Amino acid sequence: MENEAMLEEESSILTLTDENGQDMDFEYLDCLEYGGKEYLVLMPADEASTQIVILEIEPVDEETENYLAVEDEAVLNGVYGLFKEKYKDVLTFEEE
Repeated sequence: MENEAMLEEESSILTLTDENGQDMDFEYLDCLEYGGKEYLVLMPADEASTQIVILEIEPVDEETENYLAVEDEAVLNGVYGLFKEKYKDVLTFEEE
């Protein structure tokens, strides 16, 4: 049988509210563990920017979690390094 099912990858859009009450849409790229914590890897959905955003996941309870901006440059580089390694055969990365 030569009938192959083609699966279209649907992008997941997350709407997050910042500390000023502004909603922003992000495209979910991945969730990675680094240093015993989990981090979301996102890309702004409504911008032409290809910059990614890395947020630390802070569990509140079973149904709620907060997403915290990562200030530590070493953590950002570590999570980004994991992301680049995982997707090196899928994505092209521009180095600044």
